[in-house]
Parts: sequence; C-alpha cells; structure tokens
Amino acid sequence: MYKAIVFAGTTEGYALCRFLSENGTGVYACVATEYGSRSVEENSCLKIRAARLSEEEMEALFEEIRPEIVLDATHPYAAEVTENIRNACANTNMAYRRVLRDEGGRQDHAVYVDSPEEAVQYLEGTTGNILLTTGSKELGKFTALTGFKERVFARVLSLPSVMTACASYGLEGKHLIGMQGPFSVEMNVATMRQYDCRYLVTKDSGKAGGFPEKADAAFACGAELVIIGRPLKEEGISLEECKQMLAERFGIPYGEKPVPEAHELRDIRVESAGRSHVTLLGIGMGSRETLTIEGQKALERANLLIGARRMVDSVKLPHHQTFYEYRSEVIADYIASHPEFKNVVIALSGDVGFYSGAKKLLDLLGEETDVICGISSVAYFMAKARLSWDDAKIVSAHGRNCNLVSLIRHHRKVFAILGTTDGVAKLAKKLTDYGMGEVILHVGENLSYENEKIFAAPARELAEYEGDALSVVCAYHEQAVPVPATHGIADCEFIRGKAPMTKEEVRTVSLAKLKLQEDSVCYDVGAGTGSVSIEMALRAHQGMVYAVEKKEEAAALLFENKRKFAVDNLEIIRGTAPEALEALPVPTHAFIGGSSGNLKEILDVLLKKNLHVRIVINCITLETISEALGAIREFAFDETDVVQLSAARAKVLGRYHMMMGENPIYIITCQKTKKED
Repeated sequence: MYKAIVFAGTTEGYALCRFLSENGTGVYACVATEYGSRSVEENSCLKIRAARLSEEEMEALFEEIRPEIVLDATHPYAAEVTENIRNACANTNMAYRRVLRDEGGRQDHAVYVDSPEEAVQYLEGTTGNILLTTGSKELGKFTALTGFKERVFARVLSLPSVMTACASYGLEGKHLIGMQGPFSVEMNVATMRQYDCRYLVTKDSGKAGGFPEKADAAFACGAELVIIGRPLKEEGISLEECKQMLAERFGIPYGEKPVPEAHELRDIRVESAGRSHVTLLGIGMGSRETLTIEGQKALERANLLIGARRMVDSVKLPHHQTFYEYRSEVIADYIASHPEFKNVVIALSGDVGFYSGAKKLLDLLGEETDVICGISSVAYFMAKARLSWDDAKIVSAHGRNCNLVSLIRHHRKVFAILGTTDGVAKLAKKLTDYGMGEVILHVGENLSYENEKIFAAPARELAEYEGDALSVVCAYHEQAVPVPATHGIADCEFIRGKAPMTKEEVRTVSLAKLKLQEDSVCYDVGAGTGSVSIEMALRAHQGMVYAVEKKEEAAALLFENKRKFAVDNLEIIRGTAPEALEALPVPTHAFIGGSSGNLKEILDVLLKKNLHVRIVINCITLETISEALGAIREFAFDETDVVQLSAARAKVLGRYHMMMGENPIYIITCQKTKKED
C-alpha cells in the first residue's frame, strides 16, 4: 500500500509527504516526535509514525512495508540518523535517496556558523530573546552582543563556581538558568516559551548532548536554531529533483514554470476548481502574538506561504515552502504555475481591508479565495495609546500624498501610516512652520515587535526626530478648525495688501462653476492675494493647486495666506503665464483671474496639456471679454457658459444703510467635453 517511506523532520520531508499523498500515492512518514507529526495530517494515502527508530527497528519496518523507495529528508545535522537509515536500506535491499535542503536555504529555521564569534555577528542583526545552551565557557564571547543582558537567557550547570562566573559577565536573575540535563523536548519548549526566545544557540553535540531535543524544541516554537559547527558535506538530491524523480517513478503530473519578470506578466486569472486553495491572511502587526486563532489554523494547514520577506519570516512555520513576493501579478502566476501546492496562504500586513494588497489579489485569484481578517495598525496602536479611533480621520501617507497638514488643521484627531525614517520629523517641522507646533503627535514604531516604541510629544519637539520606517502617528489637535462646508471664506479672513483680490461673492460663483474634485490639480493664473488659490486648496485637499503670480508683493501675500490657512498642497509659482505654466503638472482645472493680455496663449498651453481641462475666466474690462469670447470660438469649446455678476454691499451712513455697488464681473466657463475622433 505504501510505495514510499519518508523520514521527515524538515520542510523538505513534509513537502514530499504532501506531494505524494495529495497525488494519490501511499506514503509512510516517520518523524522523531509528536511535534513533527503536527506539520502534516494523516489521510487515506498518508500514515504518520512519531517515534525515534533504531537501525534494527528501521529494518523491521522496511521488511513489513516493502516500499519501492526510502527517502531520507532528515536534518543535515542528524548524521547518526542518516547513517542508520542508509545501513537499514542496505541490509534490506531498499532503494535509498538522500534529500538535501537547497543551498542557502533556511526553511527549517536553522543557520550554521563556524564559531561563537560568528554567532554573535549573525545575532547582531536580529531582534528577539536568545536561549544560549553552549555552556558557561563560551558565555564571555557573547557579551559583545548589543543588548546582551536583556536578550540572552543562558542555561548552564547549577554549580556555585559556574553561577559566580556567569554573574561576573553581568548575567543574573531570570537571565541565568541553572539546571542539570538531560533535557526533554518538552522541557526545552517550556523554557523557550517561558522567556519568549526566538533563537536557540547550540553546538551540534549529537544525541548524547541532547541536540535532537533542542532542534525539535526550536522547531515546535518556530524559533531559529543557530548551530555552532558546520554540518557534514553530503551527496544527495534537492527537493525539486526528488519531486521530479517521484513524478516519473509513480506517474504523477509535475512540471515547473519560471516566475515571469514584471515586463512579461499577462492578465492572469487563477481557476479554483481542482487547483490550489488560496487564503489571503491578515497577519496583524507582524509578531505571532497578533495573529488570530483562525489565522494560526490557516498557517498550520498551508504548505506554501507567500508574501513580502518581513511578513513571511514573521509567521512561517518549519513545514512551509516560502515564496518571497509582493507583486500581485507575480503571485498569481506563481500559484497558477505550481499546482503541487494545494493549500496556499498569502500573508498581508495588518488587516486585509486596511490599505492592503488584498483588493488586487482578489481580482486576480477569483471569488473562491478565502479572506481572513487581521488586526489593523490603527486598532492596535490606538488601543496601546489609549485613544479612541471612531472619531479619527484615517489615512496612509506611505507612498502617497494625503496632505496631512491640512487634515490635521481641520480634524481634531488624524491617524496616518508613515513609511520613512524621517516621516515624523518632516510632519513635525511642517506643522511647526504652519503655526501648529503644539499639536500632540502620538508615535508608534515597530508595533508588536520586541523593539516596539510608543510615545507622545508636541510637534515642535520632534522636528529633528529620526525613527523607524515601520511607523504610524496620531495627531491630536485640540484647536482644529473645521473646513467650511461651502465656498465663501469672508474677505476679512485673508491677509491683504495692495494686490488685487477676487471678492467673496465672485469667488463663490467662480468656484462653483469650476466643479472641483478632492483630488483636482488646479492652476490659479494671476493669483493676486490668493483668495481663490486658498479656497481651491481647501476643496481639492487631496490634489494640488499652483498659484501663478508675477508680482513679488502679491507672491509674498500668497505665502502669508498659505501659512495662515495651512494649505500645504498649494505651491506658489513666481512668473508670467504662459511661460510659467510649461513645467507644471497636467491640470484638471484652471482659474484665470489675470492674463496680462496673454489669454489666447494661456488657453493654448492649457489645452495642449489637457484637452479636457475645465477653465473659468474672470473678466472686468470689455476688452478682456472680447478677447475671451474670440478665443472660445477659435479653440472650439463645445461647453461654454457666460454669467454677468453684479453685487452691492451695504454701507452704514448714520441710521441708514446705503448699497455700494462692486465692479460688475463676467464669469466665463469653457471646456471641451467631446472626445476627438
């Protein structure tokens, strides 16, 4: 019944068991402990035996089952076990193959170093607690490790002289574990979990030195094994070579397709019927502690784990095959090209519905893809900071423009995902420059990791702060000013000089005619004091406004009003149109309040940049009206609108109110809405 016996205990071994059983080939799996048996599930084609077998017991098993082949996929440091398997196969005339892990692979959470010094060098680039089991004689060499007293938990003999020597290195209290071996797997597991150890440092001391029990414990805890001393050089075949050999021997369909480069990608849709079962998993902040129980179960079932390296490494289990990738199209193509993986998990940071790649993946992978939510950074951080988030404005500034300064000015509480080491400093400096230095910034870095950092300080104190790129911030602005619901900021609110200003009533109608969106890119040509620019920037708060002004006095007023209203998405361009427009980004809208006789040339540049740009022109003189109407005819705008607006304001004279007329204004709107042939 069983055509193959697989000695597992490694990622490769479990992968072979699943490969054979899922393709209807009977396989008998031998694992050393019950911890190993949890990495695969028995089924009609797969039998699991959890026990350490002697050479004689192996021979008896081979004679009983009479498999066609025996696969040795044990750990590369299990030299004694490999020798027993080889001898048992030779004595029973069984076909034998040694399966080796890929060069440089660390799927089994193991890394080899030549010396304690090299172990220190490797651990220096890591975070997390360390269980050190190399004895007291080597302890002094590990004092060179940064954070030695906080990170290292040393297990040594419980002799007074040993304890005294260890204390001289500064290691004492709970960081010094005095115990006499031998230690079982269960004892090692309990110790590692008690002190939340992510690394176990040991020598390959063989069975007598309790090495297998240490290795199995690290396996069970998902910790990385740091082994001082290189494994013996062996001859064998790789996992993929073994799969190919088994496919040919047992008639299993199998083939590899290369992962395409980005320029080779096509529109891929993964068919779910009879193919891989795919789960999009929100892994929380990154540590295992923020995984949901449902997420943990999905990881235990998976045989392939995909995602960005940081995310995959934080949740992978010893039995996982891994594929480091974040591009949706590449992921979809890889799954389609590797049908041998029947249970695939794609790890996504935080929650799948919070600035996640899940949306695009669902489009590519199909409706039958499972989705498991995770803990989002906003929920985690705000709880840690003891802040509610139901009344917060929530955005991401990671790789995108969200105009944080404006949002903070108008909202009491703003949560944002950052993405650079100087993200907090840049935000703090801008807030200070805009007169909001007292805004409290709650900062969170490396959420859920050992080096998690959460603190709060006024923005003015953080202008030089350098933190971690994995960061979030919640700005608390007690004096936030709600953004007006409509156009029409009172004229008296603007800082004014001798520069002309578009009055409130005219500004309101003109902006209504523009029909701005929140992400519009706007030009204000002849911006003057900047009243239109300011209102544009407030409306298009996720876009940009370019205020073009040739007069220095007016440009200075523009800058003052920009600072007063904290419109960080307003850029002041000193120069004369149309030349000043040439280098600007493509506009969606343009307001022309002053053209200096260059109206036709300005319209020509606007239309060359965007044929469908929406334009509003304010005209005071009859000559400008004539010029504008002539240009509209010449450029063949198919949507035009002309409004003449006369407004008067009451002036108090004694006990009377006398209406004082403002200059009449012509508001001309034009746009090409039809598509060209």
